[in-house]
Amino acid sequence: MALVRILVDGYSLLHSWPDLAPGQPRHSATAREELINRLTLYQDATSTPITVFFDGAGPRSGSPPASAHAQVEVLYSRAGQTADQMIERVAHRFNPYGEVLVVTDDHAERDTVISVGGLASGCANFIQTVQNTLADLSDEIKTHNRRERHRFRSVR
Repeated sequence: MALVRILVDGYSLLHSWPDLAPGQPRHSATAREELINRLTLYQDATSTPITVFFDGAGPRSGSPPASAHAQVEVLYSRAGQTADQMIERVAHRFNPYGEVLVVTDDHAERDTVISVGGLASGCANFIQTVQNTLADLSDEIKTHNRRERHRFRSVR
């Protein structure tokens, strides 16, 4: 089966990615925004839809509404609900459509997702994957631009 969606435990990934929004508190709107921006770049490069889950009753003050990021879906848990519960439910519901990858450092959460047929990745592995993918894309763009500059100069 093909990978149909990546589900990210937002705060778990933020806590594991210290060079993302350095100097900012991990629960700050700035840190969340930088995470969403980086995941948007990754989604653009891979074409795999991404949903980020945050614990909390909605975006904290200063956060853009979820619709501001049309590419990456951002969801907040309601009062009495956790992001983990939401991730488990979504992983289970997507199972008939293909594989779902859950990114979290919560071992119990990863075990639960695997038991319902999903895939799981630790945050460090996913961060490395994102960084490698974005570096490869940057290299491809530089190579393409060099070829185009050369082609343009040759035509003149």
